[in-house]
This record gives sequence, structure tokens and C-alpha cells, in this order.
Amino acid sequence: MVDCCSAPGLLPFEQAMEKMLLAIKPITESESIPLAQSLNRVLANNISSPLNVPPHHNSAMDGYAFTLTSLQATNKLTMVGRSMAGAPFQGECKAGECIRIMTGAKLPSCCDTVEMQENCQANDTSITFLETREFNDNIRFSGEDIAINQQVFTQGKKLSAIDIGVLASLGVPTVEVFRKITVAVLATGDELKSPGEMLNDGDIYESNSHALIAMLTKLNATVINFGIIADDEQAIRTAFEQADQQADVVISSGGVSVGDADYTKLILEQLGEIGFWKIAMKPGKPFAFGKLPNSYFFGLPGNPVSALVTAHQLAVPALLKLQNAQPKKMPLLRVKTATQLNKRAGRMDFQRAVLSTNEQGEMTVTSTGGQGSGILTSMSSANCYIILPASQGTVLAKEIVNVQLFDDVIQ
Repeated sequence: MVDCCSAPGLLPFEQAMEKMLLAIKPITESESIPLAQSLNRVLANNISSPLNVPPHHNSAMDGYAFTLTSLQATNKLTMVGRSMAGAPFQGECKAGECIRIMTGAKLPSCCDTVEMQENCQANDTSITFLETREFNDNIRFSGEDIAINQQVFTQGKKLSAIDIGVLASLGVPTVEVFRKITVAVLATGDELKSPGEMLNDGDIYESNSHALIAMLTKLNATVINFGIIADDEQAIRTAFEQADQQADVVISSGGVSVGDADYTKLILEQLGEIGFWKIAMKPGKPFAFGKLPNSYFFGLPGNPVSALVTAHQLAVPALLKLQNAQPKKMPLLRVKTATQLNKRAGRMDFQRAVLSTNEQGEMTVTSTGGQGSGILTSMSSANCYIILPASQGTVLAKEIVNVQLFDDVIQ
């Protein structure tokens, strides 16, 4: 890796992302786990269906099953049996006859059409059909959802609650998934205190690691929290060395700026390699990426909004690649801004905003107000980013902008 910290200018956001993803090598180790424990785990192989879903033709309605030709001569049929879910009809349904059938019950092979009970009149076993029907009406066909041997999921799929339901419908009891990645988290700064501690003059409560750990939990990573490390060169070195031995990734917040007590760059240069240090993005210019002997390193800025935006926009895609997960699609919407957006050209800007629908039914986006890198409420009250390219200057109200909705990792 090349240290670009001393190069004039800042590394464009897109180039930083490309360099980082090229450097990340996905994990390959996998394990077999019960399906019930597989939420948000990443599949290590493709999965094909061992059966048809549904496995047999079945009724989409509570009603009566029959052959359509039986209604050509009369609208009255004789009920000769029942087909219930889990208890299918075993007899024969001849011309002029019908079967009482429940939703999901197996369709007798002698029937080809189902009528809902609301369109019928029953007088003991004599059933009068009040409307005309088409061939195969109200039938769910075997394999219409999933056909036998059909590929259902591919390697790298991160399993959702719905995906688990699909696999259960296939009778899959266990899945092969990639192992969890381990991420070590630490925050540096003499001014930082943990929630619950007394603040001295000049102190602040440390919030970055708390938000970051919550995001990592949603990514299903195993987290090692090293807590707050004092602005001491040896203490930071020791923490990095220990974290590197225990984790696949080390993420720090603070210490990546240019202050006299910011030792992170020096220690990273001595222990490993620096990929890049400064990015043309706002918030989050002093974001660092590099490689320690056994792990990858992400250095987040100390300001809370900068830390969260860089973690979300840069670290999360890299962690997904490390997990061997399929890239997450983050579509951009083209929306009219309701407010003026102040910006200087030079850096890509991720402004926090609220996407909503106005009285005319049109989508609009409104800034959450102050966009300072220390105003964490600008994110907690937002549901999206307004992403302004580096070349963009101030945007006037009613102009069209790119909007990216927050995903489940950050909300």
C-alpha cells in the first residue's frame, strides 16, 4: 500500500472505496449451524430446492373442488367427501360430484377447479354453484413458488427473516455459513469518559464506540471492546498490538487528525501499512485505512457525525466484503430539496436530511438543519443522506438532488 497522506489534495471518495475494496480479502472459513441461528449470517454455498413448493396442487380458497365439465350440464353437484389440510380426500370424485375443500388442502387428482364457498349454496350434500368458473380457478400449483432443483439462494447471501422462512419451507434444517468476523473497537482521547462517569472540566462522554458497536451487532460481527485508550503513545501501541492478535479488523475513533497527541498514524506506520489517510468527503476527511500484521485497520474521525458517516459509507461496505457477503445495493433517488443546501465545491458531501411526501403526493427532502460534524442529532432525526458531488456548490431550494435512504445498519 502507498501512503498518500503527504500527497497534495485529498483522495476522492470513489477512489478511496475502490482502493479499500481491492485490498480486502474475504474470509473463507465456514461452519454448519442450525437454521434457527442463521439470521444475518452469510451463506457459504449455493442452495437449491430438494422439492417443489408447494409440494402438491392445493386449494387457494375454502370451497368446493370439482371437474369443470361437471358444471356444463347443471349448476348443482353432489358433495361426496372432504379434503382438509393434512387430511386429503382419498376417494374418487366422478362427474356430477364435488369435494368440500379447505384452503391449503391437497387438490384431489380427479378435480381441476375450485369455487369459493361464498359463491355456493349448500343444502346438505347438494351444492348449488351461483357463478361460472374458468378451468383451474383458485388452485395453487405444485412448484409454482419454487421448483425442485431450482437455485434458491447463492453464496454470499445474507439471510433475512424471510429467507429463513423460505429455507424452512424447503425442509432445510442446517445451513453452511461463513464464520463471523471479529472486530476490535477502541476510542482514543484523554477527554473521553464512559457514560456514568463524572465529567471533569473539559471532558466529554465517549459515544462513537457505542454507536459503532450497535452497527457491528447489526452486521452480526463479534465485537471486542477495548474501551477508551489515553492519548499515550505506548498505551495506544499496546492496544493496537493486542487488538491485532485477537481480531480480523481493528476500528479506532479519534487520533487520526493532525494534533500533537494524535499518535495513531505514527503507530500504524510502525506496525503495518497505511493505505490512505485523508478523503475528499464531508463529514469525515481524516478517515484512515490500512493493514496491521494480522488485521485490517479503519481509523474513524473523533467527531461523532464524522465517525458514523465514515463507518457507514466506507467501513460497512469493506466489512461486508470481508464477510464474503454480496454487496448491498444502495439506490439513489432523485428528489426535489425543500431547503437550500450550503456547500463549497471540493469534497463529496453527505448531508443529513428527512425524506417525506408533501401535500401534492410528491417526495421532497428537507435538511435536518445544522450539519456540523459534532451535531449528532442531525443524524438521529434524519432518515437519509443528501449526497452532493465534490464539484457541487450551494444548492437552491426546489433543485433536484441525490438522496440515499438510511439502511437497517444505521437505523
